[in-house]
Amino acid sequence: MSTEPVWPAELFTDLDRTGPVPLYYQISSRLERAIREGVIPSGARLENEISIGEKLGLSRPTVRRAIQELVDKGLLVRRRGIGTQVVQARVSRPVELTSLHEDLSHSGIKPSTRVLSLERVPADAQTAQLLNVDPGTEITRIRRLRSADGTPMAVLENLLPPEFADITAEHLENKGLYEMLRARGVTIKIANQTIGARRTQGDEHELLDIPKGSPLLTMDRVAFDQGGRVIEAGHHCYRPDLYSFSTTLVAR
Repeated sequence: MSTEPVWPAELFTDLDRTGPVPLYYQISSRLERAIREGVIPSGARLENEISIGEKLGLSRPTVRRAIQELVDKGLLVRRRGIGTQVVQARVSRPVELTSLHEDLSHSGIKPSTRVLSLERVPADAQTAQLLNVDPGTEITRIRRLRSADGTPMAVLENLLPPEFADITAEHLENKGLYEMLRARGVTIKIANQTIGARRTQGDEHELLDIPKGSPLLTMDRVAFDQGGRVIEAGHHCYRPDLYSFSTTLVAR
């Protein structure tokens, strides 16, 4: 995707500068229509407010208010070092036994992964209980940043039992964890999963490029193979402006 800022000037050639409709609202509504119709694609960066104001012959406060209207609607986001950007298409994930990497790929969105840490550590009491191993057993602890079309979306933390000690950062950057496990002959059959919410902790706001203390969606999962062996335990957190869970409810 081009990093050059976009501004569809043709949308604003007939602004009504004397009528009752505020100029900020005219700009905001036309930008919203252009975004929803794909004239301005997801991920595109807008020109800065000063430049827009000069092109339209309007004050910066007027332009700022128009932009803020769309920020408040979740269509635009202000990103440090980048500027104002059209929000990526929201991913709605079915509550099924799949991985985020698979869900993004199936949605036509390009996933990418940065491995933040990968270490072999002795299992403490809580981890040992999750993975059904003895305390002190060496397990693998992984932390990754998952992005969608270049936009950071989730921080993924996973714990793996000893048999997967040969997994490398290179493996994880090129494939999803579940895809990699299946390639090793692992069949993930069932999982216990809890979906929740909390505010950012530690460096999560920096990794996800959101304000400190912002709300996050969370998902905790323990997955088992067909024999009931624990395959992995994970704690994932997601940007709620870009991500949601969906499920179908059936009456009994």
